Amino acid sequence: MIARAVEELARAGVTPRRLSSLYATEPVGFLAQSWFLNCVLKAETKLTPRQLLRVVQRVEKDLGRERTTPGGPRTIDIDILLYGSSVIHASGLDVPHPRMGERRFVLVPLCELEPGLRLPRSRRSVTDLLARTADRSQVQLWGGPSERDDGVGPRR
Repeated sequence: MIARAVEELARAGVTPRRLSSLYATEPVGFLAQSWFLNCVLKAETKLTPRQLLRVVQRVEKDLGRERTTPGGPRTIDIDILLYGSSVIHASGLDVPHPRMGERRFVLVPLCELEPGLRLPRSRRSVTDLLARTADRSQVQLWGGPSERDDGVGPRR
C-alpha cells in the first residue's frame, strides 16, 4: 500500500526523492489497535501546500481511508511533515506537523533520511530531538523501501 501511495503521489505531481525504510510502530494515544507501518518520503513538488493537502487526502481516500475515529485504525495516513522551511497555520493544515518533533514514529525514519535536519524555528536537529523525546513507544525496523509493505509486527 505504501508503494501504491508513492506512485499515486508521483502521478499527481509529487516527485519522490528518497524513501526511508519501513518501521513497525506501536500505536500512540488510541492503543486498542494493531501496530502501524511508518516511513518518511522526501519529495519535491510545484504544488502549493493547500494543493498538496488536497492531493494527499485524495490518495488516502483512493486507498480506502475512512475518517471515523480520530487516532483510530486506518488503512493509510499521509501527513505533510514539512514544506521546505515554510511555517503554515491555516484551516486544516499545520506545517511543520505540530507533534513531529515529539514522536519516535516520525523521528526515527526522518533521522534515517536527514539526520542533521533542523525543523523550522528549532535550534535542534532531528537526531537531537529523537535523543531527547519523552516518547518511549517502540519503533522497529520492518524493511527497506523496496521490501514488502504489508503485514503485522516487526521484521525479525
